[in-house]
Amino acid sequence: MKSEILVIIVTFNGMRWIDRCIDSVRKSDTQADILVIDNGSTDGTVERLQKKSVEVICNTSNMGFGAANNIGLRRVLEEGYGYAYLLNQDAWVEPDTFRLLLDAFKDDSYGVLSPVQYDGGGKKMDRQFARRCKRYIAKDKDAGVVEVPFVMAAHWMISRSCILQVGGFSHAFVMYGEDDNYLDRVRWFGLKAGVVPAARAIHDRADRPDSPERRMFLKCNASIIHVSNPAKGVFFRILWEPLRLAGIGCLHFSGTPFRFIGTFLKRCPTLLRYRRKSRKKGAFLFPDKRKRI
Repeated sequence: MKSEILVIIVTFNGMRWIDRCIDSVRKSDTQADILVIDNGSTDGTVERLQKKSVEVICNTSNMGFGAANNIGLRRVLEEGYGYAYLLNQDAWVEPDTFRLLLDAFKDDSYGVLSPVQYDGGGKKMDRQFARRCKRYIAKDKDAGVVEVPFVMAAHWMISRSCILQVGGFSHAFVMYGEDDNYLDRVRWFGLKAGVVPAARAIHDRADRPDSPERRMFLKCNASIIHVSNPAKGVFFRILWEPLRLAGIGCLHFSGTPFRFIGTFLKRCPTLLRYRRKSRKKGAFLFPDKRKRI
């Protein structure tokens, strides 16, 4: 019997976590099917998944987080699932996570829901989750669902109706920023993103390096996020972003933002095209001429 939920896991050299990730889904008190999209692992991840009888779609190269997840989101629509659950390879769920999120989806104003995301030790909130979401939960911790402007896509349950409207991840992003953009588009279509305080899950990235170079990249990548937001005025933003990047470069004594200005301006025509496309229902999942489901 097919589940109502398809769990989509994008892998790339994830042997360290993959057993716990897959086993947590299989130990859930709510049935869920699993689809793994592998982005060219070379560490035995695919072979391990095959031994565990998990369906794996193997890409010959790393096509990025968003594009790989889009393969799974298409499967949700084509095979009639009610929900997708995006699960990072370095993350796992509690036995009741899916059930609590499904219960919260009785409020159909939400398109994306997340459990509270804890670090690998399971006692403290994941540091990025705490930075972006903790204050909203603290204001209304007894609520069934707390609306948030952003929650990272390590744990997202997305309703079928949301996927039909919003579509998949934008082609403007390869790694980082695709979840920000998706939630901007969720709001464009009149839906909300939320966290369910009663639900828990783990994101084990405590020892992942957070270098100054990576932080600077994220500051630069924010320009792509800002211009891609379908709800914001775009032409003023295109004029403003080079000034913002120059200010960041001066503040941090870094040449990276100055170099990124040229990259940003060169990409603007393509970004505007993707921005227009993101306003269409089901964007980025199927070719434009294909009949939508």
